[in-house]
Amino acid sequence: MACVLVLGTACKTSTVESRRTERWGAYSALPKSQQALIDQGDIEAGMGEDAVYIAWGAPAQILESGDKTGKTITWLYESTTHDTHYRWRTYQVRRDDGTLYLDRRMVPVTQFRDYVSARLIFKNGELQRWEMKPRPGRRSTIGGGGAGFISF
Repeated sequence: MACVLVLGTACKTSTVESRRTERWGAYSALPKSQQALIDQGDIEAGMGEDAVYIAWGAPAQILESGDKTGKTITWLYESTTHDTHYRWRTYQVRRDDGTLYLDRRMVPVTQFRDYVSARLIFKNGELQRWEMKPRPGRRSTIGGGGAGFISF
């Protein structure tokens, strides 16, 4: 999530409490059993889009599809993982006598990537089902100055 500082206002993280306040009318109209789930950040089949939004926040993507039975809305949530790549780096090093030499060291470079962590399916505004996706395996590579890479 990117934060932008504008005219002295700080970035606020979206929480169940802030989303509940934002959509108080929708929250207060829900059955007490759903309110209790939302307060814990949980969801269940049968909840409406407002209830799921309050519990989990805004999805990263919203997809629309349709068939003979009507329109389906899919919410995709993302998480982040990282990969580590090891690369040779060359450093200029000064000896005690003042002369310079080149030294090579293998250094880690971390790259972050997003992945779909959950998929929620709505039909007629009601949550039909959801899937939690596992974190993908982390990838590591060892590379050498333009030569091939070894992945593990």
